[in-house]
Amino acid sequence: MKREEDYRAGGLRMPRSRGAISGLLLIILGAWGALIPFVGPRFNFAYTPDQDWAWSTARGWLEVAPGAAAALGGLLLILSGNRVSAVLGGWLGVLAGAWFVVGTEVAPLLGIGSVGDPIAATDRKRAALEVSYFSGLGALIVFVAGVALARTAVRLARDVPPVEPVAAADPAVPQYYSGLEEPSRDEVSSEALTKPRVDDDQPKARGWRRQHAAPSGPGAAYLRWPHPQG
Repeated sequence: MKREEDYRAGGLRMPRSRGAISGLLLIILGAWGALIPFVGPRFNFAYTPDQDWAWSTARGWLEVAPGAAAALGGLLLILSGNRVSAVLGGWLGVLAGAWFVVGTEVAPLLGIGSVGDPIAATDRKRAALEVSYFSGLGALIVFVAGVALARTAVRLARDVPPVEPVAAADPAVPQYYSGLEEPSRDEVSSEALTKPRVDDDQPKARGWRRQHAAPSGPGAAYLRWPHPQG
């Protein structure tokens, strides 16, 4: 039972390096998504209102919250040596990225409000703002989190703990065989290989010379020559 429990516990363990790169990327992308609406106006790359660190409910729900969730998922991937918590971090990243993509579309239905209009004079800059703030950022987060889930959910061969060798049988304990096993060389004695098997119940065979040899002893002359007739 102890060996089985150790085997099951080993199935949940994994090296921390398994999700380290994906977790670091999720932290960077999540920090970008949560902080860019507040520092973007300094570089003329923002949505209205064009003010630094301007807080609104829409920015909190549509940008800060998913960015923080993605960063938290990345932190779990980096620090976790357990498969369950690592998978949880990956799913946090997936949900955060999906919310970045669809959040602006469902915000009016939920009464969250709008994040504003992109400050752009050309369609190219407008598209760059949309991709950098929401749709492109969310798709990239979903991709990285999906890779992390694939790496942490699958159990590799090196994650399986080695099997302990089975102890040799105690020679003091009698071994029973079903009759189908073939004995090994160590179980066969050397005398059985050199001496023929003799069955004591049957008479021993005699050679031709011994059966037809001339009789010897006191009555040998009588038995050797023919008896006189009559």
